[in-house]
Amino acid sequence: MYHIIINPASRSGAGKKLWKTIVEPYLMEQKIEYISYFSEHPGDVAKLAAKITKGASVVAPRKLVILGGDGTVNEALQGISDFRAVTLGYISTGSSNDFARDLGISKDTLAAAKQVFETGSAHKMDVGCVIFKDGTKRYFAVSCGMGFDAAVCEETNRSAFKKALNRIKLGKLAYLTIAVKQLLAAKSASCEITLDDKPTFTIKKYLFSASMLHRYEGGGFKFCPDAKCDDGVIDICTAATKLPKLVILMVLPTAFFGKHYLFPGITPYKAQTIHIKASAPLWIHTDGEILRKDDELTISCQRRALTIIH
Repeated sequence: MYHIIINPASRSGAGKKLWKTIVEPYLMEQKIEYISYFSEHPGDVAKLAAKITKGASVVAPRKLVILGGDGTVNEALQGISDFRAVTLGYISTGSSNDFARDLGISKDTLAAAKQVFETGSAHKMDVGCVIFKDGTKRYFAVSCGMGFDAAVCEETNRSAFKKALNRIKLGKLAYLTIAVKQLLAAKSASCEITLDDKPTFTIKKYLFSASMLHRYEGGGFKFCPDAKCDDGVIDICTAATKLPKLVILMVLPTAFFGKHYLFPGITPYKAQTIHIKASAPLWIHTDGEILRKDDELTISCQRRALTIIH
């Protein structure tokens, strides 16, 4: 039995239509047993995931399928009490789709459904965990960003401009346009970073850090081109404003191809645990979902914690 959580608002409201016209008819034609659940409000997906996976076990894992975007997957993770007791499937109907992009899940809705229910195979993947200084915990599947990239997510998520571009399948331009705006307005902070048990180092003109399990975020920015989702470590891209902002504007598009490390101030690292302390509260996101502003957090990797079909 498959339990399918549908986010009807994904892809600017196209999620419901894609379910009704493509996925549901396919499941009925193939006589696949399932129960469907629709989210209506923020927080519903986590509650549904908690209800569905309650009582699941490692020997009898629950089959949970998400139809939505990266944010829907992120919310589902918050409701799962034991990742080992879940087998996850994903039909991507979001706008950025970085999770699906890195896993090789088709952008075509029917093809993605067939990967979940017919042709795909089970793979173990890492899950990231963010803990704030007040003890609040948040899981992520793709990335956790602090600073500039989170500020871009915060504005993009509430942008009517993004919704309009999504309707004509140009949503990626929203990220790039807002990124330019945020970069020009960004104020530099200093930041202390500790990787595992290594000595703490300071970035004086800190712009952002992207702590990633996958290669892409923000609709295709290849911030961590060497990231692997099952190696037990987090790849980190840190950026400091050592270049003039006008030069950084020219550097930014190179991140779509993973060539941004050729420029000074942009540095890659790897670690199992990352502790970040900034001189001022900065925006923080997990999988593009904005959490809050804060000045301190710890990020860790739970190796091969979740099984996913792709």
